[in-house]
Amino acid sequence: MDTLCTSFSFKTESWQNITDCCEWDGVTCDTVSDYVIGLDLSCNNLKGELPPNSTIFQIRHLQQLNLAFNDFSWSSMHVGIGDLVNLTHLNLSNCYLSGNIPSTIPHLSKLVSLDLSSSFEGLKLNPFTWDRLIHNATNLRELYLNGVDMFSIRESSMSMLKNLSSSLVSLNLAYTGLKGNLSREILSLPNLQELDLNSNHQLIGQLPKSNWSTPLRYLNLSFSPFSGEIPYSIGQLKSLTHLALKECNLNGTIPLSLWNLTQLTYLDLSDNNFNGEISPFLSNLTHLTSCYFLGNNFSGNIPNIFGNLIKLEFLDLSSNSLVGPIPIEVTKHSKLIYVDLGYNMLNGTIPHWCYYLSSLLELHLSNNHLTGIVGEFSSYSLKYLDLSNNNLNGHFPNPIFELQNLTYLDLSSTNLSGIVNFQQFSKFKNLTSLILSNNSFLSINIDSSVESISPNLKELHLSSTNINNFPKFLERLPNLQSLDLSHNNIHGNIPKWFQTKLTNSWKSFYYINLSFNKLQGDLPIPPYGTEAVLLSNNNFTGDISSAFCNATFLLILNLANNNLTGMIPKCMGTFSYLPVLDLQMNNLYGSIPNFSEENMFETIKLNGNQLEGPLPHSLTHCGKLKVLDLGDNIIEDVFPNWLQILPKLQVLSLRSNKLYGKITCSSTKHPFPMLRIFDVSNNNISGPLPTQCIKNFQGMMNVNDSKIGLQYMDLAVFYNDFKYYNDSVVVIMKGFSMELTRILTMMTNRHTL
Repeated sequence: MDTLCTSFSFKTESWQNITDCCEWDGVTCDTVSDYVIGLDLSCNNLKGELPPNSTIFQIRHLQQLNLAFNDFSWSSMHVGIGDLVNLTHLNLSNCYLSGNIPSTIPHLSKLVSLDLSSSFEGLKLNPFTWDRLIHNATNLRELYLNGVDMFSIRESSMSMLKNLSSSLVSLNLAYTGLKGNLSREILSLPNLQELDLNSNHQLIGQLPKSNWSTPLRYLNLSFSPFSGEIPYSIGQLKSLTHLALKECNLNGTIPLSLWNLTQLTYLDLSDNNFNGEISPFLSNLTHLTSCYFLGNNFSGNIPNIFGNLIKLEFLDLSSNSLVGPIPIEVTKHSKLIYVDLGYNMLNGTIPHWCYYLSSLLELHLSNNHLTGIVGEFSSYSLKYLDLSNNNLNGHFPNPIFELQNLTYLDLSSTNLSGIVNFQQFSKFKNLTSLILSNNSFLSINIDSSVESISPNLKELHLSSTNINNFPKFLERLPNLQSLDLSHNNIHGNIPKWFQTKLTNSWKSFYYINLSFNKLQGDLPIPPYGTEAVLLSNNNFTGDISSAFCNATFLLILNLANNNLTGMIPKCMGTFSYLPVLDLQMNNLYGSIPNFSEENMFETIKLNGNQLEGPLPHSLTHCGKLKVLDLGDNIIEDVFPNWLQILPKLQVLSLRSNKLYGKITCSSTKHPFPMLRIFDVSNNNISGPLPTQCIKNFQGMMNVNDSKIGLQYMDLAVFYNDFKYYNDSVVVIMKGFSMELTRILTMMTNRHTL
């Protein structure tokens, strides 16, 4: 049944002009009795509640009822639906219905097709109604309940589907909240052609080793935690055209029998734990249009498969351990639209087909070891190009400016060189993302003559590209969301118009990085939805405005190494989502703010200021804290042994303050269980060396000697696969100050008193 709306109609508008209802659009009558036996008002733009006294429930001879894709305003499905006992086909999908599916629906024992699916939560199905429905409707061929809440259905009730073994052809229970262990017998129903159990995150099971539903054409178990290997018996599914096993917690190698499923058009094995090499027999699947193997542990070379797979449109082999060159042979009639080979260890040059293939719209080759220059494009179809983080070289490829359909361009960290006039990027009328960061041999000329760039630009990252001026053209961008101008030579005050845009215009702005420049004056104030603010290593002065408190969704706030003064706003301790607060090396004074009970702090660095007073006991609320650096202040307090309860604290620096008294530990068996760096030097601490306390620091003793090579503490903060912040700490070794920008685990088994 599975109705899809390509457009909406208004069938009922014609009814008032025709007296014979059997001639109404959407109405079917029996040719002998003239009884109405079919009513199809799908995609009819009906709105409002479905009333219990609707005449629909009085059409007792009705055999087919389709009301899909209308808007019934979250009204309930009335019990009167059970009076239509002659129904063989019922479709109420995507109708904005809510509440329990009525207990009368099992009265419809003649049902052949039932579709109550929805792309949004609404209807619920209880075990009693489910059991009676499966018991009574023994002729069901199609059952679509995707999106219906079936969380309360028991494992034993699911096994009742065996009652439909002689009839069931299509079963869709995706997004239903099913849980428990799925019986392998469901995958063995003899006539089943379509099975979709997608996104049932608590439904476990294993693929059957024999007795598959051999007529299966469509199988989707994605995002449901099946486990184990793909059995060799999957080769029995000779009719299979669609196989989706994304993120199913499967492992092992791919059985050779899979490559005998020559009718496959769609294959998704992504985000599992598969290993071994990708078989060259993949080229047997000559009907394949979509192939997704991303996020596994596949190794070895990419086999030369492109010659046979002439229908292939979408290929994603990213995030594996693939090595060697990218195959250079592609048929001239290739239909490739999307290619993602990123996050592997591929080497060699970019093959020529990437430049001339006219069907290609998206090319992702980032995070590999590709070498050579970026060649000249002879096809201008590309919309998305990502070559970032490779070992490319040569001058900036000017032929890229011919790709005027580009919406996304990322050439960051590619060793490009030369001088680029930024005015050229105005050729890209549809560009939304431009990322050229970390090309230190590249000089981008942005002067006052640069008047415009694509008004659709949302993401602009130009870190480490030798920029000298704050780009004035930003003022004409209405939709900017992410800006990175860090590690350049921009000096002077931030223009006033920039703060005006942040405050009034850029409503979806979430990321700003202006760190490592020579900016001065007041700090720019981030808008409400900002997630990361990195303004460190500049010459900013003045206070930290309390207006920062409005950015309640902050994940990173780094204002370190400036000339800021004043007190830390009290709200800095109350952010709900903030993992990193770095205000070190400024001239801040006053007391450390209190920290709320609900917080996400992992790094708090307030060292190198003039903070005073006692340490706030509310630091014990920071249960996720890994790094606490309060060194080089004028804090006056006894040693805070109460910090020992923090379960994840790895770095504690309180050096160069006015701490006094003895270092003590309470009766806790393992104080500071994860501590690796402990620095309380240059204080007024007295008493004996607390050896009994220190020898219980488990984090300094538990080192994994089995790991090969230099191991670093995991103190980086990522968001959307982008590293926002990498932690560092200053330690005193034999009287010398040393900053560890990456913290070796072999150097963390130390303390400084």
